[in-house]
Formats: sequence, structure tokens, C-alpha cells
Amino acid sequence: MATTMEEIHCLKQRNKRVEGDKAWETSWSRKIIIVILTYLVIVIFFYFAGLPKPWLNSIVPAVAFVLSTATLPVFKRWWLKKVYGKYFQTTLQLLCSDISLTN
Repeated sequence: MATTMEEIHCLKQRNKRVEGDKAWETSWSRKIIIVILTYLVIVIFFYFAGLPKPWLNSIVPAVAFVLSTATLPVFKRWWLKKVYGKYFQTTLQLLCSDISLTN
């Protein structure tokens, strides 16, 4: 009995950690930090590459990065529905057929 309670406790702790990770992954704070760091890295690269106006010209790649990550949730929903959903349904059907064969 204690083992089951310990497993439940561990699962609840894991769920809290996963929820925190998901909250961070989708937060505006993370997105803003990534934009700023991306911009600064591009500025440094442009500066050492000798490109003109690195502070101004770094805006376009940083904005492009933000736009590319902003569209990812749309593709994620599509993938979950079309690709993962089929995989999940197939796996579920196989598991259910295995269970019905053993009963």
C-alpha cells in the first residue's frame, strides 16, 4: 500500500514539474528573452562580420525568428490531430485487441 501511495506522490510531483515546464515554454517572458538574445547574437555576428548597420540590420532576422516560432502552435495542433492522432488511435486499437485476446 505504501508503494502505491509513493507512486501517486511521485506522479503528482512529476505532473507539477511538467505543468511548470509547459507554462514556461508558452510564456511571453520566455519569448521576449529569446527575441532579445537572438537579436544581440545577430548584432554581434553582424558587427564582427563587418556588415553595415548591425544594430538596424539585426532587426529583420530577429523578427523573422519570432514570426517563425509564432506559427508553430498552428502546425503543432495540425500535427497532433493528423499525425499523432492516427498513431495514438492505432496504438490504442492494438492495446485493446491484446487485452481482449487475453480475457
